[in-house]
Amino acid sequence: MPRLAAAASLPSRGQRPGFSSRPAPWETHTGMADRRRKLERVMLDVRRRCLVCDFEEQVSEPEQTDVVGPGCTRCHAPSERVEILARRVEPIARNPHAAALGRLGGQRGGPARAAALSPRRRREIARAAARARWSK
Repeated sequence: MPRLAAAASLPSRGQRPGFSSRPAPWETHTGMADRRRKLERVMLDVRRRCLVCDFEEQVSEPEQTDVVGPGCTRCHAPSERVEILARRVEPIARNPHAAALGRLGGQRGGPARAAALSPRRRREIARAAARARWSK
């Protein structure tokens, strides 16, 4: 009968045999700030040339736009990026009405959820939050 491996040779909770020492995605906690949308975007001023009619124009477009992409303003055929003239970062303006609605939902939803939780579940959530704070 084969002998069992000693407890010291078993991988710890964060390690898995045959994998890197980096924790799995479900084992990591990402904070709210990581999930928020960026409040700025990179814009490029570029010169584009139409692939059909050779019309050249200067346009402003997001950095993620393909090199061969948006249609020509004259014939609507695909155009190619010939030259990047400038690169700038623009702030993305928030919609104040959407922000107010989100804040209103949070103001109403938080107390309603707290009232619906049992004391035992509230204690579990508080315990998990404290562990998350102190494990960093």
